[in-house]
Amino acid sequence: MIERINYYWRLFGTGLSFFMFGAGGVFTWGVLFPLLQKFLGEGVEKKRRARLLMHRIFQSYMDFMRFIGILNYQVQGRERLGVPGRVVVANHPCLLDIVFLISQIPNATCIVKPALMNNPFMRIPIRAMGYIYAEDPELLMARCEAELREGGSLIIFPEGTRTTPGKPIKFQRGAAAIALQARAKILPITLRCWPTTLTKQEKWYQIPEKRFTLSLNVGDHIELTSAHVNGNRSLASRQITRRLEAYFLEQLAQHETY
Repeated sequence: MIERINYYWRLFGTGLSFFMFGAGGVFTWGVLFPLLQKFLGEGVEKKRRARLLMHRIFQSYMDFMRFIGILNYQVQGRERLGVPGRVVVANHPCLLDIVFLISQIPNATCIVKPALMNNPFMRIPIRAMGYIYAEDPELLMARCEAELREGGSLIIFPEGTRTTPGKPIKFQRGAAAIALQARAKILPITLRCWPTTLTKQEKWYQIPEKRFTLSLNVGDHIELTSAHVNGNRSLASRQITRRLEAYFLEQLAQHETY
């Protein structure tokens, strides 16, 4: 009986959290940022303040979901999250991954679809936070490089979409190419969600039988060698991508043995 009550409470809490995310998004994008943008300053300082605000909002959102009992979360290697100007590479098991990462990284940026700039609610905050968008690949690369040189942390999911449970991860080479172009360090972050939930195949109401846990494990920085930077870029990006795949496969395999 208690287990069923807990299940329905978590189902209600999950629905409430989704509603809050939607309603809170409308308020944040459409009201809060337009009101505050003139107080955020200009240039790099404006971006950092806007990102810090989003960091705090997502932090509060994660804490709310933990408080009402639908999830737990844990972070290992938090001290390595403060290094500026790196490409943050992560696997993508759950719908909440980007929220979780931004809640832990104060100066985080990411690549968004250019079409979002036509959205009247999102145009102002995207510009305030300096999120990266471009139709042209060369321009996109240049903007990523500039962001990294300014000290931002660029979050990339090299899989391009959420991981399919039970299938091996397969990375695209974009993250490696950006790191090579900017000569930036790569910070691998392994995300885990157990029991699995909010995958690409699941609806929001298909919740697990117990509270799920999100974990964020920060690995050691991967520095590019002179051979990578000065050699054949295409070959180097393939090598780095394969190295990242091997790293994440090893990390996830270790978890399966627990």
